[in-house]
Amino acid sequence: MAMEKRLQKELQALVNDPPVGIKVDADQIGQNLSEWLVNVDGAPGSIYNGEKFQLQFKFGSRYPFESPQVVFVGPNIPVHPHVYSNGHICLSILTDDWSPALSVQSVCLSVVSMLSSCKEKKRPPDNAIYVKTCSKNPKKTRWWYHGKQCYHSEYKTSLLGMSSMGINT
Repeated sequence: MAMEKRLQKELQALVNDPPVGIKVDADQIGQNLSEWLVNVDGAPGSIYNGEKFQLQFKFGSRYPFESPQVVFVGPNIPVHPHVYSNGHICLSILTDDWSPALSVQSVCLSVVSMLSSCKEKKRPPDNAIYVKTCSKNPKKTRWWYHGKQCYHSEYKTSLLGMSSMGINT
C-alpha cells in the first residue's frame, strides 16, 4: 500500500509540474501503477536534440526501497555508450546507488543528463555480447563502472583475463 501511495504522489507531481522534456500520460497508466511509460525529449543543444525517446518503468512491491526496472523501449533507443541496443541502461542510480529518496522524476533527469553529456553516438563496447546473453531484467546485471565506461561484469572478467595475458584492452 505504501508503494501505491508513493507512486500516486509521484505520478501526480509529474503530470502537474513535469520537468522540461519529460511527459507521462496518466491515462495510459490507468489503474496499473506498477508500469509506466515516460516520454523523454533529447535536450536542446545536445547531440540528441529533437529526438524523442520512451522509458519504461516497472515498479516492484518494495519500491521505493528497491529501484525500479528502467529501460528504453520503442523504435528509438538512443545510441549512447551507456545504453545497450536492447534498451538496458548502465546507470549507477538504477542499481548500486539507488536510494529511496530518488524518484521517477530524478531518474528521468539523470537519464537526460547522461544523454546530454554525450559527445559521440556509439554503443557500449560489449553491446553485442551483452544483448545476446543478458537477462530481460537489467537489474539482474552486475555493472562495472570504469571512468566514463560501463560494462557488465562478465565482460570485465574477460577484459581482466586478456590484460593478464599481456593483451592491451
